[in-house]
Amino acid sequence: MATANLSNFPIDLKQYKKLVLDPTRPQLSAEQKATLQHNIQLLRDAIVLFTATGAARGVSGHTGGAYDTVPEVCLLLSLFEGSEKYLPIIFDEAGHRVATQYLLAALEGSLPPEHLLHYREANSKLPGHPELGLTPGVKFSSGRLGHMWPLVNGVALANREKVVFCLGSDGSQQEGDDAEAARLAVAQNLNVKLLIDDNDVTIAGHPSKYLNGYDLARTLEGHGLRVFITQGEDIDALWGSVAAAVTHDGPAAVISKRIMAPGIPDIEGSTHGHDVIPVKSALKYFEARGYPSNFAGDILLNIKPAAIPYLYVGSTKEVGANRVVFGEAVNLVLDKLPEEEAAKKVMVIDSDLEGSTGLKVIHQKHPEVFVSGGIMERGNFSAAAGFGFDANKFGVFSTFSAFLEMIVSELTMARLNNCNVLCHFSHAGVDEMADNTCHFGVNNFFGDNGLSDVQSWLYFPADALQMVAIVQRVFFERGIRFVFSTRSKVPYILKEDGKTRYFDGDYKFVPGKDETIVDGKAGYVVSFGEMLYRSWDAVLRCRQEGLDVGLINKPTLNVVDEQTIRKIGSSPFVLVVESFNQKTGLGSKFGTWLLERQLTPKYGYIGTTKEGCGGLTEQIFYQNLDPQSIILKIKQLSQ
Repeated sequence: MATANLSNFPIDLKQYKKLVLDPTRPQLSAEQKATLQHNIQLLRDAIVLFTATGAARGVSGHTGGAYDTVPEVCLLLSLFEGSEKYLPIIFDEAGHRVATQYLLAALEGSLPPEHLLHYREANSKLPGHPELGLTPGVKFSSGRLGHMWPLVNGVALANREKVVFCLGSDGSQQEGDDAEAARLAVAQNLNVKLLIDDNDVTIAGHPSKYLNGYDLARTLEGHGLRVFITQGEDIDALWGSVAAAVTHDGPAAVISKRIMAPGIPDIEGSTHGHDVIPVKSALKYFEARGYPSNFAGDILLNIKPAAIPYLYVGSTKEVGANRVVFGEAVNLVLDKLPEEEAAKKVMVIDSDLEGSTGLKVIHQKHPEVFVSGGIMERGNFSAAAGFGFDANKFGVFSTFSAFLEMIVSELTMARLNNCNVLCHFSHAGVDEMADNTCHFGVNNFFGDNGLSDVQSWLYFPADALQMVAIVQRVFFERGIRFVFSTRSKVPYILKEDGKTRYFDGDYKFVPGKDETIVDGKAGYVVSFGEMLYRSWDAVLRCRQEGLDVGLINKPTLNVVDEQTIRKIGSSPFVLVVESFNQKTGLGSKFGTWLLERQLTPKYGYIGTTKEGCGGLTEQIFYQNLDPQSIILKIKQLSQ
């Protein structure tokens, strides 16, 4: 099998031609225009090539957004080249467009161009969002979508003499943070200039269709910004608008109208453009561009997904996607209701992630309950809570676990109003989180932020069978309930006989009840979710060596099972294994629960402790949460 040659980047970035532009001259000369067109095509070709390596190695990625905004980037670089009145950082509030930042780092010499071919690869320091201090040449951390503009306002306040730029998008601008940022920018007359890619594409669809009435220009003008609407693929018009925005005294926005990924036939104008370009589409693109037939193929066709071979015991080879199964389980509940009753009793609201969090199957099968809410997690959660303000109605809300941190205040409001909300937070933990640290779902216990006289329920099923059991059991329970799942697929847990699926057959889920996978005299491991099968593997291997370790599954994370805690607390040791933040997760609480009951076994807990390494399963090993690391901790506690 051939191996990809990643030692040479076949597009010569030295062909980039530096250009100086003066915003007081809003018309391009023929030479300036030709130079810009050359630079735009050069950088777009580079982005297609190196982001496609993410598709080839199975770590996904995002091509269209970074590809779209190349004209704006080239104009900004030309402004930076000619004057020191600009802060020479191209901030971006859409972190998934990180390819832009990596390409800029290569252009300035901070990264070797060939290193771009390791896009999103584990330990390459090229994760799915820019992280300051990790990647040479990267000048900021974008964080989550729509979080950058408020920070850029602060940068502008600290640099009053400079013009500060931030790339935006019609998706990121849906976030509520941007409305607050707009008001401050106008009130303080900040010299912030937004360059917004309005391509009418987000992950789940087209804002013009799912968010009727949403108009970027009218919104920003309403806040008081000076707005310039232009055609993003017309470089003359784009430069004229950018020049006008730059010379305007105060905050301004250039809204670039364009279709997503213009010039890439397979993904142009579609939601697929938001994601990474498929290898076949990239090869077709370069063929149409006139590159040699083996130009990209020699690289892309010889990159293979990385594998970490490990044969797990105690679980099946077959895996299930819990984040998808959540939606299927909700459908099982809704299937039992007449359509009219379901529409009156249940409302499911999406935040542009229906394909990632399992809501798509609900949208398809039960459109009568479904609402496409746009990228507005705080408002959408509160809408779900408001629907469940009636004691006999139930809201369903779903997004990534990382975004749970965004709705903590709204959770308090929902509790104070006795609302019924079933929350599904997928992408919990760190497993297969190529987007890396800012997308880690590790502070899920923030969901339990109420007082002790109000119970919120945090559930984390260990496999697809338990996911179905939990959803069916708790769907019509009142109050706020949280169900967590991972981005990664998980195997089915087997009983000690190695054949029978633990959560199959006559299994019934009981909220608040811990489950003994196996008893042990030497001590106990307590785990849940995607760490249960890893812990079960570690426990079984210890038992094979004669160390009689037990395993407890704790699917209800924040409720003490008195019977179980007394049993395991009377054993020689207790080890909590999780992928949540070690500072805020179950392990940070469990030791207190033991001491409150005068139970004093040796105690240890392991969880996520450091910023990520990129890649997929490598994240688990990097955090020392793999079975061999668990075994090591077990043996330390058993001494």
